[in-house]
Amino acid sequence: MLEAKCLRKAMVPSTLIQDPSPGSLQCTRLALRVSDDPCSCFVYIASGPHVYKFHIALGESSVSEGKDSLLIPEHTEIIVSSLLNRCPHRSEIQSIALAEVEGCGYVMLGSVDSYGHLIVSKLDASGEDVDKLTYSVLPPDNGIGEGSWSGLRFCPNQWSMTAVARSFCKSIDIYDQDIHIRSLRPLWYPTSLNFLEHVVNGNESSTLAITEGSQLTIWDLRMKENGGCVHRICGIPGDIFYAVCCSSKGNVAVGGADRTVTIYDPRRWSALSRWVHCSKYEITGLTFSSIDPDCIYIQGVDYEVFCGQWKENSKIFSFRGDSNWLGFSKCSGKDVLAGWCDSGSIFIADVASKVN
Repeated sequence: MLEAKCLRKAMVPSTLIQDPSPGSLQCTRLALRVSDDPCSCFVYIASGPHVYKFHIALGESSVSEGKDSLLIPEHTEIIVSSLLNRCPHRSEIQSIALAEVEGCGYVMLGSVDSYGHLIVSKLDASGEDVDKLTYSVLPPDNGIGEGSWSGLRFCPNQWSMTAVARSFCKSIDIYDQDIHIRSLRPLWYPTSLNFLEHVVNGNESSTLAITEGSQLTIWDLRMKENGGCVHRICGIPGDIFYAVCCSSKGNVAVGGADRTVTIYDPRRWSALSRWVHCSKYEITGLTFSSIDPDCIYIQGVDYEVFCGQWKENSKIFSFRGDSNWLGFSKCSGKDVLAGWCDSGSIFIADVASKVN
């Protein structure tokens, strides 16, 4: 069982970001990393063509509940805030992501704009550029056409491999650093993507789960037949999937306009559980708990984020933002969540295993 240790709220200085860009329905413009000091964390957000960094204090605190058992946040301070001096994008950034390089003490920060332009920078433990190492990659068509939502994922065990999804172009491009490897062609507009962390009789670095329209598709990057698509699961026509995630056990979860979270077993691609109408509005964000893979965090359009047990279809705790989510993410390997609202508020929740 999980419980929230603390819920903090910080305000982005209006002098740094006065009017955030609206972005898309998917809240993929925030990345989070917990520093070596557990009393603070680094939050990266993207607005317009820029990326901003915030060093935010956490610390221990008691958690209080309000109406309907919603957690009440406590105010915290932003220690340092700055604009990252990186190679600039020419259009609005749609997604950012972090990849920690084990044993090297640095992280890779990637960002992709609405035309599929990818920029990756090497940052040290304090979030500063290391030797100004940055590489930039244009999409194979040089970004010609209309801009749309773009998604970005680093391969969990091979940080040099990245997958970039472009919705309007109906394409997913695979890169090894700045080298284009191949392109995947889904049938519908892709809305989310994720590398599978564990695959039976396979290699997790080569298997990609993609939501496109009302379908969940599984792609093997080693295969050429059917363009690499090895499995296709159809949902209810018209109910678009907006989020897909994978647990450490290999289970895959999808959610979207039908307000339902479905968990699939990758060995047979059969539904293990279906949490019907768990959210009041469309689901735009999903992520499994790193502490307990039987728990999942669900983020909806109605500002609410809650943690629940998907086997029992029961909520554990929840909290709300104060306006539309512009970015939401969970720290890799730890149950620390962060969300950025249109009002300029950043909410950070630290979750731990409940002690009986």
